[in-house]
Amino acid sequence: MVDLVLRGGSVYDGLGSPAVTADVAVEAGRVVAVGRDLGAARRVLDVTGLAVMPGFVDPHAHSDLVPLMPEPQPFKLLQGVTTEINGNCGFSYAPDASRLEELTGAGVPDWTFAAYLKAVADAGPTNHVATLVGHSTLRGAVAGFEPELRPGDLERMCELAAEAFEAGACGLSSGLIYPPGSYGDTGELVTLARVAHRYGVPYTTHLRDEGSALAQALDEAVEIARRARVRLQVSHCKIAGRANHGQAGMLLGKLREARASGVDVRGDQYPYTAGSTVLAALLPPSALAGGGVGDTLASPAERTRLRARAEAGGAGSGLWRDAVPAGVLITSHTDPGYAGRTLADVAGTRDAWETLCDLVSCDPAAEMVVELMAEADVAEIMADPLIGIGSDNGTPTGLEHPRTWGCFPRFLGVYVRERGVVGWAEAVRKMTSANAAQFGLRGRGSLVAGAYADVCVLDPATVGHAGTYAAPSAQPTGIVHVLLEGRVVVESGVFTGGRHGRPLRP
Repeated sequence: MVDLVLRGGSVYDGLGSPAVTADVAVEAGRVVAVGRDLGAARRVLDVTGLAVMPGFVDPHAHSDLVPLMPEPQPFKLLQGVTTEINGNCGFSYAPDASRLEELTGAGVPDWTFAAYLKAVADAGPTNHVATLVGHSTLRGAVAGFEPELRPGDLERMCELAAEAFEAGACGLSSGLIYPPGSYGDTGELVTLARVAHRYGVPYTTHLRDEGSALAQALDEAVEIARRARVRLQVSHCKIAGRANHGQAGMLLGKLREARASGVDVRGDQYPYTAGSTVLAALLPPSALAGGGVGDTLASPAERTRLRARAEAGGAGSGLWRDAVPAGVLITSHTDPGYAGRTLADVAGTRDAWETLCDLVSCDPAAEMVVELMAEADVAEIMADPLIGIGSDNGTPTGLEHPRTWGCFPRFLGVYVRERGVVGWAEAVRKMTSANAAQFGLRGRGSLVAGAYADVCVLDPATVGHAGTYAAPSAQPTGIVHVLLEGRVVVESGVFTGGRHGRPLRP
């Protein structure tokens, strides 16, 4: 007698195969059989008319500190996500991350990577988590926000990276529009990625530019992966900025060419036309050199210099030229009166650049949602088999981007059911095995005998998310049951309580 049988659903294996009507038997946290007439079970859930699939693997999350929140946070389980990859965009919260507090706004202990993972394990994550070590964090640990490394600094960064991989980091990440990572050159990144190669883990990157210099940024990422001989994950693939729209084919062509030349490259994407990041990302990264952004922006001459660099565009210019003030929604600021207002609204008759500098000077960790992409590019990128789905979520509080609460259900409801950009079997693969394999998560992302029983059961007719940028935190619809290693953690759309996830290591 097994622990649980999910009976009569349309079962997707996560590998791209069409659905089959079958039962799924679960015992001791694992799938033991998929088929019919599987025998007796201590519990049976009738899932007739529903789709049964592996729990979703989010390859691009920023939930690093969520497990340490006082209450369990089921916002990912309620989307069907059972595993998150944290530490993205170059920012992990270990090792020695306190020197990045000005930009992150998070005061944290100077954890070693092992100590961070222990803190997460002791707190108990609500879903499974795996964590990358961030290039910006490594750089910050040895050089703060200084643009130039001193003799021996890169060697120390490599030592810290190796310690992180020994502790269980699942890869190396970079965020090359954000200081201090933006100060690193290609050779520095190759050197660190070669450490990742020794441990068989991938290199993930928020590219140095996602707008006018996207082609060069992609070439750099591929060069790093080729020289270091690592798997490459291009984060949140997009074409940013109205002047650059229509170049999805170029991005995808670069990925295909790289694979044809022997580089194992894939990407992820969120199903929205707006992104979310710190407000300071509108500025050139040099604004934060040395860590004294307030002092820098206090100088009229520096504001003028930075504006000229921002308006020139290209790598190192920030997002200013790719955005418009009316499309920049401030979502958090130390002055709560700014949250929920656009940069254009806050500026009024004042110059928007000067207003931006004032806002960032007061709060370098202020955040925004920013319109950047075109629907046609989003759909073209999404349809490619090299692209998985990843949320790029923030902490589930306040006016975070709606992708935090609804990325995966929105993808299924809007782009799969309503628009047919991809079919159901391929959509499931994009959310499961395609992501799990890239990060070496053995036993995750597929619904076959022997796999961990991380399972999502949903209603294809109703799955979706009604969250908006102004009201983002609506609960998704159509996610019926979720299992975490065989335990029912969402039942009939309701979180059952508890912290039953754990840190995963490759």
